[in-house]
Amino acid sequence: MQFIQSKNGKIISALFAILILITIFIFTRDSAKVVSQVEFERLIATSEVKKLFLNPPYLYLKTEKKIVKVPAQAVDIKKLAKSFPIEVKKRGSLIYIILALLAVGAIVLIYLKTKDDTSQDMVNLTAKEGLIQEIKPISSSLKFSDVAGMSSVKEELEEIIEFLNHPKEFKKLDIRLPKGVLLIGPPGVGKTLIAKALAGEAGVPFFYQSGANIVEIYVGMGAKKINQLFQSAKKNSPSIIFIDEIDSVGKSRGALGNEEREATLNQLLMEMDGFDSNSGVIVIGATNRLDVLDEALLRPGRFDRRVYIPLPDIKEREEILKLYLKRKPHKVDISKLAHQMVGFSASALATLVNEAALFARRNKKEFITQSDFDAVKDKVISGKRKVINLSDEEKRIQAVYQSGKVLIATWFGIEFDRIGLATTMLQELDKEFNSKDEILNKIKFYLAGSVATWEVFNQKFSNASKDLALAIKEAKFLIESGMGESILSRESEIEEILESAQKETKEILKTLSRAREKIQEYLLKNENIKPQEAKRILDEIL
Repeated sequence: MQFIQSKNGKIISALFAILILITIFIFTRDSAKVVSQVEFERLIATSEVKKLFLNPPYLYLKTEKKIVKVPAQAVDIKKLAKSFPIEVKKRGSLIYIILALLAVGAIVLIYLKTKDDTSQDMVNLTAKEGLIQEIKPISSSLKFSDVAGMSSVKEELEEIIEFLNHPKEFKKLDIRLPKGVLLIGPPGVGKTLIAKALAGEAGVPFFYQSGANIVEIYVGMGAKKINQLFQSAKKNSPSIIFIDEIDSVGKSRGALGNEEREATLNQLLMEMDGFDSNSGVIVIGATNRLDVLDEALLRPGRFDRRVYIPLPDIKEREEILKLYLKRKPHKVDISKLAHQMVGFSASALATLVNEAALFARRNKKEFITQSDFDAVKDKVISGKRKVINLSDEEKRIQAVYQSGKVLIATWFGIEFDRIGLATTMLQELDKEFNSKDEILNKIKFYLAGSVATWEVFNQKFSNASKDLALAIKEAKFLIESGMGESILSRESEIEEILESAQKETKEILKTLSRAREKIQEYLLKNENIKPQEAKRILDEIL
């Protein structure tokens, strides 16, 4: 004790404590390199994993050549554990006991080490965030001619190209173009592809970001990304910002909302409010979940224009198949093949052609034939949930069902873009309120399909379930809005409204049965019908 209390003893004790600390630091220091989530998943997929162990706050991966680590919160550990055993390590208390005994010198060393580690973590975090301080555009060489089908979508986007190429002409006429364009459609229809083609046609920088990648686990990082994205786009204007899966950022805010996502959404709204519509920057968002988007994102001055991209019809499927088979040796009747692929998206067709080519190669064929497509069709369907494949009998049932809706919509002037075997696209009218007759006509529209199939087949089918739910919803809205027979809403009125609408729909379809049959034939042949065609058929019969 006397030795320790002496001056020399204190110096030696302090040096000994520091020596112990240095020794512990040498043997326990973490030399593993921090990598991004993407790099971590790539190593798991391509390298031989020797060991995975969790030592909070990092998950470590040991391969033949190196050890790397990623923040544990950045990966799905439960999912990984199903494929690889993960060892959990806990740090012992020895370091903390020694640190507690080390006085001022040890505390200073800890402070310096902590400061150094924090700086290194910030550097690694910046790297992980994809260098958000400098978001660079990509140049797209795609043109509209490289994208098969989507003729109506291309027409809607032509105006955007004109604006990006000749902004001064628009300014002269004081024309304000929409700040944002929302591409809406099911997965695989080509929303990203058409956005890249738009940038290629206009010859402007293309800033691509995925909504899922923008929202981070680190608070404030998503908002910073949005800010840097818009800053970079303005510097490179005219330019296009494309946010894929925008619903990941723009979900409706609520009491149980994610704090980081809400901060990111607020930043996006602020950025869109902060730039002029003639600044030369166009923001394009893509989603298949319009129903979950926050109302603030859809208000005027933000995403003013909505472009719906439906599943391709028969003519568009022919174009897509021709494009994908262009460089592949084949002996296939493309028109016949397109008829068989009702409900296939562009990406599903691409997968189908590729699988058929692989099947032909495995069987050492020189050409792809119809039998190759038949062999892989079920595999593609089972792997693509959104594919709606109809048999000939189901096509007939669906054609009867949809023809009833088309006829009622045409008769009552319910506006629609197109109605087909796989899609129903009503026009969204910007109205503050609707009359009772308009709501009743909409109910008849939703009931028309089931009425038509009952009249033809004397059967009810499950394809009516969604429309029936919509009819009930409209009937409820009618009585809740005080448009029922009594001033106070009565639940029993819903059934009365539906029965009355069904009776009137039945009488109209019976009277105009020939027109409905003509529309049915048109749908079986073309799969989709537009308002002008439906009106022409009805006028011919009348």
